[in-house]
Amino acid sequence: MRSWSPYALLAVIAIALDQWVKHLVETGLPFQEKLDLLPFLALFRTYNTGIAFSMFSSLGDTGLVVIAMVVVAFVLYLATHTPSGHVIARTGFALIIGGALGNLIDRAVYGHVIDYILFHTPVWSFAVFNLADALISVGAALVVFDELIGWRREPKSSNAKPSDAKPSNAKPSKD
Repeated sequence: MRSWSPYALLAVIAIALDQWVKHLVETGLPFQEKLDLLPFLALFRTYNTGIAFSMFSSLGDTGLVVIAMVVVAFVLYLATHTPSGHVIARTGFALIIGGALGNLIDRAVYGHVIDYILFHTPVWSFAVFNLADALISVGAALVVFDELIGWRREPKSSNAKPSDAKPSNAKPSKD
């Protein structure tokens, strides 16, 4: 269990940071008023009653909480079946779990998720999201990246035929 301590700590820090930022947003940012930070980045507090991009909002709070718990359980399963040498993947799983639990807390306490980050241009805007969503995305990217570099870690199969190989007890030839 000791090998999981840094990852559990990372997930707890992610949850705490997410909840702290959401508290600051709730107490200091007007609802649905854009506060431009950069020409393409604004703070915009709104509530997401669904999952990503408000999908599945018709399921209600209980259904969405159950879906989130199933996803967290599945990611925990994947994480526990990941070899200890896959630090990047384990870090990714910790970020996914931390972000998912941060949003799950919102849904369980408020009945919605607090979103506040808005990327936009004068003619286009991305969906409003939060730190937990960003952690989930970064975590997923780390898991995928670890899988990609994992393919490079695997030994290449040789093209030698089994009949070409010498048995381990064979004596060297005197050619």
